[in-house]
Amino acid sequence: MFDVVEMPEDKASFYRILMARAKALTEGETDTLANLANVASLLFTTMAEVNWAGFYIARDNQLVLGPFMGNPACVRIPFGRGVCGSAAREQTTQVVDDVKAFPGHIACDSASQSEIVIPFCEEGEVKAVLDIDSPITSRFDEEDQKGLEALAELLAARIQFDQLRY
Repeated sequence: MFDVVEMPEDKASFYRILMARAKALTEGETDTLANLANVASLLFTTMAEVNWAGFYIARDNQLVLGPFMGNPACVRIPFGRGVCGSAAREQTTQVVDDVKAFPGHIACDSASQSEIVIPFCEEGEVKAVLDIDSPITSRFDEEDQKGLEALAELLAARIQFDQLRY
């Protein structure tokens, strides 16, 4: 679908290209699961120093594993527990420089050292979270947060959360 192009090292250019690719992958596609799977793959294969990228879907005050790329992961995370559960409970992006220092961190992959989690909210309710882990500390910064929140906004406009219910 895409020509093999080396992604730029400067983050502003990287996120411009990432957004263009995400738009191309999701444009016209109405299946939420397919869109989440493609975006998880896009993130995992293009972001430097990332060992896990994917989504958790909100169900009954917990997050359930959705489409992802990386090692097998925790299947269920209660709201308020770990980085993902904290993002869901607080409905705010969580950027953690050192997951070992995060109270209640859930170690799904012992290689993960830092993490960013962006919640998807609709009508004041968390519907899903985007979770990205890195094997190095302090991997994610404000520019990553800004770029990934913009990606989440694009994706939220193109997915239907009710398709993710049992």
